[in-house]
Amino acid sequence: MVDTLATTFIYTGTRPTTALARIGVIISALPVLFLIFDAVIKLILIDPVVTSMGELGYPVALARVIGALELVCLLVYVVPRTSIAGAILLTGFLGGAIASHARIESPLFTHTLFGTYVGLMIWGGLILRHSTLRALMSNSATGRDARWA
Repeated sequence: MVDTLATTFIYTGTRPTTALARIGVIISALPVLFLIFDAVIKLILIDPVVTSMGELGYPVALARVIGALELVCLLVYVVPRTSIAGAILLTGFLGGAIASHARIESPLFTHTLFGTYVGLMIWGGLILRHSTLRALMSNSATGRDARWA
């Protein structure tokens, strides 16, 4: 009887444990703080932003648009109800940064892959905060369909 109960248990996507949620919030806070800083310096157009926009081949006038877009994506990410959509938007945003650095042949590990590092923290923190994502990943890894309660 115990074996039957153990094998029929279905993960229902309940709240994450307090420890996982706290670790997820901490991991998520790091890229959020960095991206807020990045967006703000684009909005106020400090000298390094003007220089880097020129190096990347973008008009300086686009810096404010990119900064505003970054803040919108970030806002969608920090709202718990829309955080998955925000992570998807930020992944696309960071993909554009990676492509821009790859195009001008920036150093691989420090510049080009930096967006990958930030994206991994965004998704890692989100997975730790959302039991639904953890259930989806564990069920897909075992070949079972995810069940939503």
